[in-house]
Amino acid sequence: MKYSVKAPAKINLSLDVCHKREDGYHEVEMVMTTIDLADRIELSTHERDEITIESSGGYVPSDSRNLAYQAADLLKKTFNRSEGLHITIDKHIPVSAGLAGGSSDAAATLKGLNYMWDLGLSLDELAELGSQIGSDVAFCVYGGTAIATGRGEKIQRISSPPPCWVVLAKPSIGVSTADVYRNLNLDQIEHPNIDQMVDAIESKDYEAICASLGNVLESVTLNEYPEVRHIKKQMERLGADGVLMSGSGPTVFGLAVHETRAQRIYNGLRGFCNEVYMVRMLGESE
Repeated sequence: MKYSVKAPAKINLSLDVCHKREDGYHEVEMVMTTIDLADRIELSTHERDEITIESSGGYVPSDSRNLAYQAADLLKKTFNRSEGLHITIDKHIPVSAGLAGGSSDAAATLKGLNYMWDLGLSLDELAELGSQIGSDVAFCVYGGTAIATGRGEKIQRISSPPPCWVVLAKPSIGVSTADVYRNLNLDQIEHPNIDQMVDAIESKDYEAICASLGNVLESVTLNEYPEVRHIKKQMERLGADGVLMSGSGPTVFGLAVHETRAQRIYNGLRGFCNEVYMVRMLGESE
């Protein structure tokens, strides 16, 4: 039996860090939405009681470090499944990019196995399981657009933003999320207005959305990685309506209503950045 599931990437339209919690995590408040850049997960059962991973992308672990593996292993153990599973990941989302590629693969695996194994779990139940794997997995289970709080696992779904183009550029560097949070100075950051962003989305006010973009982690990543700052400045110079770093980086995205402007931004970035994508904002759950 085979089953295929789409695993879309996410971007942060707003990312705020409130304080550091006693458990070592940071309390966050984020507005996230899905975009039409996606991996494709194919699940197939086999007789041996094991989980195997195959990926088209480099730098993707094929063992228990892989979040899709962890998702399958969690369901196997929780529901005492004895059949083996082969997971094929057709990778399109760049790795370690701040776009939740691994988390989306895990969420797609949870949803696919829920169907294949006829587990009958609701999205809420799948999201609760997913939160055991990673902070972004719960959001990726739901997809669409949502406010995420806690360490990112508490999800409040909201309306989708108005449609637009999203141009993404990822420099060929890696950014440690843990290091970014460790170096964040909560006393000196300018907090984005989350309520203002949510109001703009609910009222489908594209200009207000662009004006409300904010990510406190830029205060660390843009200073420590000049390549990321350079990409952001280039996107602004090329005429993006709004520009922001996604997650802890290093990917930067620019928004554009018109395809011609998005194409101009895309072409301008291709000259000095290898990983550039031009996609549509999804915004709604598929």
